[in-house]
Amino acid sequence: QVQLIESGGGLVQAGDSLRLSCTASGRPVNSFTMSWFRQTPEKEREFVAGITWNGGRTNYTDAVKGRFTISRDNAKSMMDLQLNDLKPEDTAVYYCALRWKPIPTIPIMPDEYVYWGQGTQVTVSS
Repeated sequence: QVQLIESGGGLVQAGDSLRLSCTASGRPVNSFTMSWFRQTPEKEREFVAGITWNGGRTNYTDAVKGRFTISRDNAKSMMDLQLNDLKPEDTAVYYCALRWKPIPTIPIMPDEYVYWGQGTQVTVSS
Protein backbone atom coordinates (compact mmCIF):
# COMPACT_ATOMS: atom_id res chain seq x y z
CA GLN A 1 0.00 0.00 0.00
CA VAL A 2 1.03 3.57 -0.67
CA GLN A 3 -0.11 6.61 1.26
CA LEU A 4 -0.11 10.03 -0.36
CA ILE A 5 -0.40 13.19 1.69
CA GLU A 6 -0.84 16.61 0.14
CA SER A 7 0.02 19.91 1.78
CA GLY A 8 0.37 23.54 0.89
CA GLY A 9 -3.14 24.61 0.01
CA GLY A 10 -4.72 27.78 1.29
CA LEU A 11 -6.64 30.97 0.63
CA VAL A 12 -4.90 33.48 -1.61
CA GLN A 13 -5.74 36.41 -3.84
CA ALA A 14 -5.73 36.42 -7.61
CA GLY A 15 -2.18 36.75 -8.92
CA ASP A 16 -0.61 35.13 -5.86
CA SER A 17 1.39 31.90 -5.76
CA LEU A 18 1.21 28.65 -3.83
CA ARG A 19 3.30 25.52 -3.72
CA LEU A 20 1.61 22.18 -3.20
CA SER A 21 3.52 19.14 -2.06
CA CYS A 22 2.70 15.45 -2.13
CA THR A 23 4.63 13.03 0.05
CA ALA A 24 4.47 9.30 -0.59
CA SER A 25 5.10 6.57 1.94
CA GLY A 26 4.66 2.85 2.26
CA ARG A 27 6.41 1.66 -0.90
CA PRO A 28 8.90 3.17 -3.35
CA VAL A 29 7.20 5.28 -5.99
CA ASN A 30 10.17 6.30 -8.09
CA SER A 31 9.19 4.04 -11.01
CA PHE A 32 5.76 5.50 -11.60
CA THR A 33 4.04 8.50 -13.10
CA MET A 34 2.56 10.93 -10.62
CA SER A 35 0.00 13.61 -11.34
CA TRP A 36 -2.14 16.35 -9.86
CA PHE A 37 -5.88 16.51 -10.37
CA ARG A 38 -8.42 19.01 -9.11
CA GLN A 39 -12.12 18.94 -8.43
CA THR A 40 -14.91 21.36 -7.59
CA PRO A 41 -18.49 20.55 -6.56
CA GLU A 42 -19.63 21.54 -10.03
CA LYS A 43 -17.12 19.55 -12.06
CA GLU A 44 -15.70 16.07 -12.31
CA ARG A 45 -12.14 15.50 -11.25
CA GLU A 46 -9.84 16.90 -13.91
CA PHE A 47 -6.21 16.41 -14.80
CA VAL A 48 -3.94 19.35 -14.01
CA ALA A 49 -0.35 18.19 -14.48
CA GLY A 50 1.68 15.01 -14.54
CA ILE A 51 5.29 13.89 -14.46
CA THR A 52 6.95 10.63 -15.44
CA TRP A 53 9.07 8.59 -13.08
CA ASN A 54 12.34 10.46 -13.66
CA GLY A 55 10.89 13.85 -14.49
CA GLY A 56 11.86 13.41 -18.11
CA ARG A 57 8.40 14.18 -19.35
CA THR A 58 5.69 16.49 -18.05
CA ASN A 59 2.22 17.36 -19.23
CA TYR A 60 -0.17 20.15 -18.31
CA THR A 61 -3.75 20.93 -19.04
CA ASP A 62 -4.03 23.99 -21.27
CA ALA A 63 -5.62 26.12 -18.54
CA VAL A 64 -2.47 26.03 -16.40
CA LYS A 65 0.32 25.99 -18.97
CA GLY A 66 2.83 28.73 -18.29
CA ARG A 67 1.54 29.25 -14.75
CA PHE A 68 1.97 25.89 -12.99
CA THR A 69 5.14 23.80 -12.77
CA ILE A 70 5.30 20.19 -11.66
CA SER A 71 8.44 18.58 -10.25
CA ARG A 72 9.45 15.57 -8.19
CA ASP A 73 12.26 14.47 -5.92
CA ASN A 74 12.45 10.69 -5.89
CA ALA A 75 15.04 10.65 -3.13
CA LYS A 76 12.41 12.23 -0.87
CA SER A 77 9.40 10.49 -2.45
CA MET A 78 7.89 13.89 -3.06
CA MET A 79 6.14 15.69 -5.87
CA ASP A 80 5.45 19.40 -5.97
CA LEU A 81 3.22 21.72 -7.94
CA GLN A 82 4.16 25.38 -8.10
CA LEU A 83 1.10 27.49 -8.80
CA ASN A 84 1.79 31.01 -10.03
CA ASP A 85 -0.51 33.79 -11.17
CA LEU A 86 -3.47 32.07 -9.58
CA LYS A 87 -6.95 32.82 -10.84
CA PRO A 88 -10.35 32.40 -9.18
CA GLU A 89 -11.09 29.55 -11.59
CA ASP A 90 -8.17 27.62 -10.10
CA THR A 91 -10.19 27.26 -6.90
CA ALA A 92 -10.61 23.54 -6.22
CA VAL A 93 -9.52 20.65 -4.10
CA TYR A 94 -6.20 19.44 -5.49
CA TYR A 95 -5.36 15.75 -5.36
CA CYS A 96 -2.09 13.93 -5.74
CA ALA A 97 -2.32 10.68 -7.71
CA LEU A 98 0.03 7.79 -8.38
CA ARG A 99 -0.13 5.44 -11.33
CA TRP A 100 0.91 1.89 -10.49
CA LYS A 101 2.26 0.88 -13.90
CA PRO A 102 5.94 1.38 -14.83
CA ILE A 103 5.07 3.00 -18.17
CA PRO A 104 6.56 6.44 -18.93
CA THR A 105 3.37 8.04 -20.13
CA ILE A 106 1.08 10.52 -18.40
CA PRO A 107 -2.58 9.53 -18.52
CA ILE A 108 -5.14 12.26 -17.99
CA MET A 109 -8.00 9.99 -16.92
CA PRO A 110 -8.41 9.46 -13.17
CA ASP A 111 -9.12 5.76 -13.68
CA GLU A 112 -5.49 5.19 -14.67
CA TYR A 113 -4.33 6.08 -11.16
CA VAL A 114 -4.47 3.69 -8.26
CA TYR A 115 -3.44 5.74 -5.25
CA TRP A 116 -4.84 9.11 -4.23
CA GLY A 117 -4.23 11.60 -1.49
CA GLN A 118 -6.96 13.13 0.62
CA GLY A 119 -6.79 16.47 -1.19
CA THR A 120 -5.83 20.00 -0.26
CA GLN A 121 -8.07 23.02 -0.77
CA VAL A 122 -6.91 25.92 -2.90
CA THR A 123 -9.13 28.98 -2.83
CA VAL A 124 -8.37 32.03 -4.95
CA SER A 125 -10.31 35.21 -4.31
CA SER A 126 -10.74 37.91 -6.92
